[in-house]
Amino acid sequence: MSPVTLSLPRCGHRRVDHFLCEMPALIRMACVNTALVEGIAFILAIGIVLSPLVFILVSYGYIVRAVLQIRSAAGRQKAFNTCGSHLTVVSLFYGNIIYMYMQPGNSSSQDQGKFLTLFYNIVTPLLNPLIYTLRNKEVKGALRRLLLGSRERQGK
Repeated sequence: MSPVTLSLPRCGHRRVDHFLCEMPALIRMACVNTALVEGIAFILAIGIVLSPLVFILVSYGYIVRAVLQIRSAAGRQKAFNTCGSHLTVVSLFYGNIIYMYMQPGNSSSQDQGKFLTLFYNIVTPLLNPLIYTLRNKEVKGALRRLLLGSRERQGK
């Protein structure tokens, strides 16, 4: 899809008002009707974006069914905690991608596109270690001590 987007005619000398050359930003700069390109991009996004997401969700359906068969409540809780962390990361990533690439090109603002690009390229990967390590009891304890310790110091 990128070659088609890059070959769209641009009116005059314009700069991409974005952090990256994201496809929605490039389509927005075109000076021709982009409905066909947007339609093709939407259809491709269904296959490229939604297929892996559907695969992940179907896999989690099987995982949930298997976890519910675990006899110990502690075992089920531990398995669901692990799944919850992963699903949080998946929803952060795919939520932004779906919102950004599966909507009409001119319906979102340029600033909103910039924010989403930063979010899924920087914030989501930065949150990954935090989301996964908060499952660890030692990390939770250290974070609790850090936060409570700073509150105690502020109160003095």
